[in-house]
Amino acid sequence: MAITDKIYVKNHRQLSSQLDTNIPKGVFKGATLDMLFNGGEALEKLDETTRERILDFSKDFMDCGCDNSPYCGHPEEKFVRYLLELRAQGLRPSAIVDVMGDDYMVYAYEGDVLSFLDDSVRTLEAMEELTRVEGNEEARKAAKREKETLSG
Repeated sequence: MAITDKIYVKNHRQLSSQLDTNIPKGVFKGATLDMLFNGGEALEKLDETTRERILDFSKDFMDCGCDNSPYCGHPEEKFVRYLLELRAQGLRPSAIVDVMGDDYMVYAYEGDVLSFLDDSVRTLEAMEELTRVEGNEEARKAAKREKETLSG
């Protein structure tokens, strides 16, 4: 299961109540993406802080020119990049959970973030070995650098 399947709307019940509709708890579920992407009048029902966080999330992760947006996969890719950037800044999984909650009113379980980061390091280790076997020294060094950044 991808990490983006384990990212949830913070204060889900309160948000559903303010919107006067049920939305899935998962941020990257279809109905939630619809609300974020086509919020319009629905967002006007939200308190200012919540509305600002939702608009920030939409701007940062859902702003692409694809015909299939927001179902093109780019929001998930951007969010994964965001998580990796937070780790590259030296944040531990608990701090990453806190930051994404503060930034976008979303959350994940610390163990899920840790598992995602561990899987990312293992993938980079595999890339490093494959590029070594292929003789691509530049790609091997890049994979090693990224691995060391995430392992930090």
